[in-house]
Amino acid sequence: MDPSLGPRAVRMSAAAPVPDLPPAGPLRRPRRGASMLPSLFTLANLFCGYACVVYAMRGEFATAAPLIGIAVVLDMLDGRIARMTGTASEFGVQFDSMADIVSFGMAPAILAFAWGLSSLGRLGWTAAFLFVTAAALRLARFNVQAGSADKRYFLGMPSPAAAGIVAATVYAYPAGFSEPHFAAPLVLLVVVPAALMVSTVRFRSFKSLDTNSRHPIRLLIFFALFIAALVTRPEEVLVVVAYSYLASPFIGALVARLRRRPDAALEE
Repeated sequence: MDPSLGPRAVRMSAAAPVPDLPPAGPLRRPRRGASMLPSLFTLANLFCGYACVVYAMRGEFATAAPLIGIAVVLDMLDGRIARMTGTASEFGVQFDSMADIVSFGMAPAILAFAWGLSSLGRLGWTAAFLFVTAAALRLARFNVQAGSADKRYFLGMPSPAAAGIVAATVYAYPAGFSEPHFAAPLVLLVVVPAALMVSTVRFRSFKSLDTNSRHPIRLLIFFALFIAALVTRPEEVLVVVAYSYLASPFIGALVARLRRRPDAALEE
């Protein structure tokens, strides 16, 4: 304290409030380019769904079906990128849902109808409409339950997986069906996934899987074998993956029941 200052100055300096210290560093806001990145992936997802419809109407099923698979990959990436960059927003969530209705609802339904269901007349387009309706209901229920549901499972079959059933089947046999008696069983191709989408069957979610494996070499070898098989025999591999996921909750319930039987016998 300067001795030249009087006691009044000392009292005033003691009573003066201490100013708040500035924060350690400025708050980092996401760049404008980073905030647009998830929406660009969603837009690409929407384009794949639209392009699938165009190619399906032209009868180019071998080109239309893989576009749904590309849309599935883009749908997985946009949410992860939004969380990694801290740019998640309510607008992005709603935009993603609108794109999913096109890519995983309308696109696979039109693809299945043009591929084989059209020969069934009203039965064919009614079955395809049920798929679109189920996809819309599934997405609406997912948005309502977001944040409160168990992250380890999906309640009902996810719409990208249901669309993958149609896409993998069409990609494996792109010739299509023009005879009604051959196309009649194809109604199950859209009705069964539609029923599973609006059901309460729990499907495993891979978002909660631990990627920090104790054996990373084994994991890398597994993915290398999968990529090699996918490149060598893409039609068969995609069909196996799509239908395995469809059957996974039922296989899991059967395995759990078989495991409980020996335990019950031991207790007796």
